[in-house]
Amino acid sequence: MTEEPSLRLDCLGLRCPRPIIELARQIGEVRVGALVEVLADDPAAGPDLAAWCRMRGQELVRSDPPRFWVRRSS
Repeated sequence: MTEEPSLRLDCLGLRCPRPIIELARQIGEVRVGALVEVLADDPAAGPDLAAWCRMRGQELVRSDPPRFWVRRSS
């Protein structure tokens, strides 16, 4: 990924739903269109992040566990 994220969230070692909660709390700190990188090693993080993005209208740009990139869409 060549674009630098505007925000990095280190959620390594946190069990779901904590990575989702952290993303939801902090995504508002970046501008619309910006990229957020989430580091999460819980096995449920990938499916949970994908579902959260669908439900919240955000874009899961890339999933390469334990790294996930979410673009703020709104």
